[in-house]
Amino acid sequence: MSERRVATVFTHRRPTETSAALGELVAAARAAGYTLRFSPEETIKHGLKAEPGIEVDAPPAPDADLCVVLGGDGTILHGLRCYARTGVPVFGVNFGEVGFLATVDPDHDVGVGLKMAFDGNFEMLSLPGIEAQSGGGEWLAMNDVSFHRQQGLRVADLAVEVGDEEVGRVRCDGLVVATPAGSTGYNLANGGPVMAWGVEGLAVSYIAPHSLTARALVVAPADPITIRNRSREEPVDVSIDGRPICELLPGGALSARFRHDVGTLAQAHDASFYHRLREKFGRLARGA
Repeated sequence: MSERRVATVFTHRRPTETSAALGELVAAARAAGYTLRFSPEETIKHGLKAEPGIEVDAPPAPDADLCVVLGGDGTILHGLRCYARTGVPVFGVNFGEVGFLATVDPDHDVGVGLKMAFDGNFEMLSLPGIEAQSGGGEWLAMNDVSFHRQQGLRVADLAVEVGDEEVGRVRCDGLVVATPAGSTGYNLANGGPVMAWGVEGLAVSYIAPHSLTARALVVAPADPITIRNRSREEPVDVSIDGRPICELLPGGALSARFRHDVGTLAQAHDASFYHRLREKFGRLARGA
């Protein structure tokens, strides 16, 4: 008897857009001898019932062979955080706006793409992450840690320290600390540097800086970063990969460190970062 293989499934919040692909996913998994596991949230979202090859109301298996995502970059990031440091590959089928992290796009044959997933016909790319700490809380980011002034309050006053040195203090709407994978997200929108996958280090870029001299910075991987809220009264909101996590009170600080080999992303064999960059962002610029 062949060894049982398990895949965890995550989908984005609009189930009507992924229902057809979900049917193809179930068929491809059965053909490959995989059991699919759906969390309570996914079970309710799709109205699933237990049957051979489908486990419902099941938490993500820590020893899964594969994580399949039908969604955009946010859902793929959820899968990467869920399986951080496990080596479980996250295979994404893009149902989002950009899908920079996706392995295949839905305008290709989804069934062919899913067969690739269950056949293991892909390369595995190791992605770094950011370990963030503040006030006893600890978080893991795959894309970025972002700081935002609160709506209706004055601009933030944020200082950036690298090691023991303060390298910048800027009044701004916020700032972003991004991994190479996250450099094409919020950091890119800020005019920050795009870092190819494989580059080591973190990008720091400002959101609407009230300064003529504020510049983005790429920090070496071994150098710790500390962001301090120098405001006298205004707290700052902090998000991890776009999810709010805490407030940084006046005088408060958050530390961020680069960490190697946190996530494992499945990629097609012919994937190229630079081709992906041109296709994703060039296409969006053309309105295609």
